[in-house]
Amino acid sequence: MEMELDTRALWYEAPGRATLRPGRGGDGGVVVDTLWSALSRGTERLVFEGRVPRQEFGRMRAPAQEGDFPFPVKYGYCNVGRVRDGALAGREVFSLSPHQRGFRAAEAALSPLPEGLPARRAVLAANAETALNALWDAGLCFGEHEGLSVTVIGAGVVGCLTAALASSVARCSVTVTDRIDKRISVANELGVKFATETAPGRSDIVFNCSASAAGLAAGLEALRPEGTLVEMSWHGAEPVAVPLGGAFHSQRLRIVSSQVGMVAPRARARGIDHAARLAMALALLRDPVYDCLITGEIGFEELPQALPALLAPDAPGLVTVIRY
Repeated sequence: MEMELDTRALWYEAPGRATLRPGRGGDGGVVVDTLWSALSRGTERLVFEGRVPRQEFGRMRAPAQEGDFPFPVKYGYCNVGRVRDGALAGREVFSLSPHQRGFRAAEAALSPLPEGLPARRAVLAANAETALNALWDAGLCFGEHEGLSVTVIGAGVVGCLTAALASSVARCSVTVTDRIDKRISVANELGVKFATETAPGRSDIVFNCSASAAGLAAGLEALRPEGTLVEMSWHGAEPVAVPLGGAFHSQRLRIVSSQVGMVAPRARARGIDHAARLAMALALLRDPVYDCLITGEIGFEELPQALPALLAPDAPGLVTVIRY
């Protein structure tokens, strides 16, 4: 007899309030029992606080979301589970599924983990995809850019992954900057340089992962002539000042948007689709160095009470994984 499917999920109910209650189990596909999920601090903070802009309600929907913005919504997209039945029975898989104990999903929506990738680390896949896409948006390819000077502003999980991939995959000289000087230890683990502020006029490419106007301004100031700033932050409904005076035009600087919802044009031209990009991200995560990005762990049952602290703007650490 098939075990009962526990469909309890995290629901964002109102600004600053969440609860666990049953979600839709799904009408078809195979059964997946979640092993681990992870909070995506930047995006889920906006959801938790009710700050998703109305005009972005459609584009912000997660693939397996229930409910509608602003509330109540079942939200999340960093899930690793084990498949009960079907062709993938017994396999550990990543999916863009919410924080939910058990669910049904089409096999096509599940990405089997490559050999050598632990389930706990695999929850970083969505963030690794974001970083990989940003490298392509910046024009960086595998192993072709040795000596190119890159600065990453903001040593959150996406910033750290972007810095690590720019260094290890694209062979750039990378410095990650953050006001939190304790993050130097993570930079050291990842093999990139660290600073608490940017150096003006020294970078060929800057990735702004700070989600702040100050980071954007500092990034433009850090560029060499004809340099490129890749804006990876998503500011929700907040207006952001962009300093287009000063040297912006005379130095022929560029600002490029990068967002993971679409595969970067450079990669699309080579036939890379969403599935191929995710497979590449999962393969890259086999390197155990990325365990340093997981700095906290919490049980699923404890999640609603812990969310205000975990999603606070000044929350310590990087990635909190949820244990099921």
